[in-house]
Amino acid sequence: MQRRFFSPLTLVLLLAALPARADIKPHALFSDGMVLQQGVKCPVWGTSDDEEVVTVTFDAADQGISAKLTAQPANGAWRVELPALKAGGPYTLTMKAKNTVSVKDVLVGEVWVASGQSNMEWSINAGETPAQIKEGAEHKHIRLFTVPKRTSDKPEKDINAKWTPCTPQTVGGFSAVAYHFGVALHKAREVPVGLIHSSWGGTICEAWTPKEALVKNDELKVLWDRYENTAPDKRKGANNAAVLYNGMIACLQPYAIKGAIWYQGESNAGRAYQYRTLFPEMIKSWRETWKNPDMPFLFVQLAPFMAIVDQPQESAWAELREAQLMTMENLKNTGMAVITDIGDPKDIHPKPKRPVGERLALAARALGYGEKITYSGPIYSQKEVQGNKMYLSFKHVGKGLEAREGDLKGFTIAGDDRKFHNAQAKIEGDKVVVWSDKVEKPAAVRYGWANCPVVNLWNKDGLPASPFRTDDWPGQTAGKK
Repeated sequence: MQRRFFSPLTLVLLLAALPARADIKPHALFSDGMVLQQGVKCPVWGTSDDEEVVTVTFDAADQGISAKLTAQPANGAWRVELPALKAGGPYTLTMKAKNTVSVKDVLVGEVWVASGQSNMEWSINAGETPAQIKEGAEHKHIRLFTVPKRTSDKPEKDINAKWTPCTPQTVGGFSAVAYHFGVALHKAREVPVGLIHSSWGGTICEAWTPKEALVKNDELKVLWDRYENTAPDKRKGANNAAVLYNGMIACLQPYAIKGAIWYQGESNAGRAYQYRTLFPEMIKSWRETWKNPDMPFLFVQLAPFMAIVDQPQESAWAELREAQLMTMENLKNTGMAVITDIGDPKDIHPKPKRPVGERLALAARALGYGEKITYSGPIYSQKEVQGNKMYLSFKHVGKGLEAREGDLKGFTIAGDDRKFHNAQAKIEGDKVVVWSDKVEKPAAVRYGWANCPVVNLWNKDGLPASPFRTDDWPGQTAGKK
């Protein structure tokens, strides 16, 4: 029998041609310091060889739970589901095939995704009193995860990131709104909190919306068609339909989360009327892809911005705020933080972020956890005309209405001629009465209807009223796509 001898180079080539044996690799969200969502089954997944049996163990002895699960990878991917857990930790999550990966310091609590454009991305370092905030940022039960910026033409499965502890050294570059939300939530709920931050400044809502949600809607299909007609070399830009959902949201699924907070809309203000449809569809698409139709989704109404004007006028930013308000009123389990007191005429990025995060946390406590608290400022509900005055009723009155720092301001009124005039207004019980000597028969009242509204209607629980209008007359952005 003749022996065959191979040169060293030939052996290297032959070995390279053999199928590679891949080590077990969990998804990036399963890293040291992670937070699992309590109260629901939690998917755990990753990659390995097809022929490898993957064993996942999670021992929560203090809860009487010892989970040992196995999976057979298909096409290199495996997935198991941990049983519903109570808040606690730290625990260890172990995944074993031909190699073993142990994820340490695992907490169980509440997990929220924070997304949007620049005001969500805005870091603690760029906000107000960063040194003071960082000094008090030692929170061993709050964990942070930042998704790297990435666009993609298809839904991505993994990311290059890891959890970090919340400390004075790590928190400075993290989203200020998300941080303050997390601190307020942790204080109220007294459980660990995991914050997954995924945002990109200057981006449009449709970039965060999956293709399927756009193409199935007759009003929104134009947005996908616009992407399809974009030159291939320009499709990688962040402001293209679906590319940020694909690159920065899909890669988080199906990680178990409680809900999402969102701060975006500035880049869609010129198409505010379309946002009435687009924004709710985006929310519904996230709920659908996370397979959680009741997932709490909380967002921030646009802050006042641009020059303050003395006379009534049309406003695309007011129309965008209205679209946000309509979303909250028409879509279940949504909440809105109103920040008419925080804007800056000269800065689209108002520095105070603590009140923003704290107001979102109030909505989370009420809508996500069923706490019986006042979580919203006054929301207009109905009108009644008596003579030359219009009487306005509100929801979320709480302990009562109040005008901060003097008489009520920010109201305008119009007759059938649709010409608005600055109006006088006063609080009578739980109603606001509005009138003007220039309008004999009121047809409509608006409040805070401006790019940069100057307003002062609050409830006595410390939350400002949302801008609104009683009319539905066509605005600046109707028909804009």
